[in-house]
Amino acid sequence: MFNRLATTAAAILIATSALAQGNDSADLSKKLSNPVADLISVPLQFNYNQGYPGGQGEQYYLNIQPVIPISIGENWNLISRTILPVYNQNISDAFGRQIGFGPTTQSFFFSPKAPGPGGLIWGAGPVFLLPTATDDLGTDQWGAGLTGVVLKQSSGWTYGALVSQLWSVTDNDEDGEINQFYAQPFLSFTTKKATSFTINTESTYDWVAEEWSVPINVMVGQIVKLGKQPVQLSLGTRYWADAPENGPEGWGARFQVTFLFPK
Repeated sequence: MFNRLATTAAAILIATSALAQGNDSADLSKKLSNPVADLISVPLQFNYNQGYPGGQGEQYYLNIQPVIPISIGENWNLISRTILPVYNQNISDAFGRQIGFGPTTQSFFFSPKAPGPGGLIWGAGPVFLLPTATDDLGTDQWGAGLTGVVLKQSSGWTYGALVSQLWSVTDNDEDGEINQFYAQPFLSFTTKKATSFTINTESTYDWVAEEWSVPINVMVGQIVKLGKQPVQLSLGTRYWADAPENGPEGWGARFQVTFLFPK
């Protein structure tokens, strides 16, 4: 299954790469590497994980991730970043196949419109966990915390890190306490033909269970135009360097379609 997903996504990416549109597309690709860029985008991120206990469990999920910048005066932007996961998984005999929504993560970054000294780009603000999960696909608790990102961009390179810390804000003994740290260091390079190469981790540490989840992702993306609509198509793989006892293992896959709405 992993090989079929990778082959299909690669064929789509190669077939459309010739449609890239020069410098404008390269600028869009560079902005996509910046989590607090002044660019409306709607990424649809398809993920595949395997290696759950018993060796037969598989997980497919779609992250719907709209990013909306809002201008606040002359010097600041407020960047809204939403992540709503939709799952189709069979990872445990106890639950069988589960299809539905997971909890929604909603982040707000207050970010200066212009880079700071040395070209430093940053943003910070609150993050919330919304109990949108269905079919036992996540906690029913509300959560809140802080999030921030720091990065630099130079000569096609983008490097930095996004972090957050979430705590539960409601008392729900059935779901237990939420105390979770997230770190996403990232490194990407964008070519003049709007091709991007990215490596990151999306590491989560559960302070209550004292367990890490550490997927390492490697992605290749290309800006294309479907008619007049700019879109980035991205293909990648992931390796689970660490995971909870009942979590995934080995290799996974990711394919992402990002719709762009430049001003």
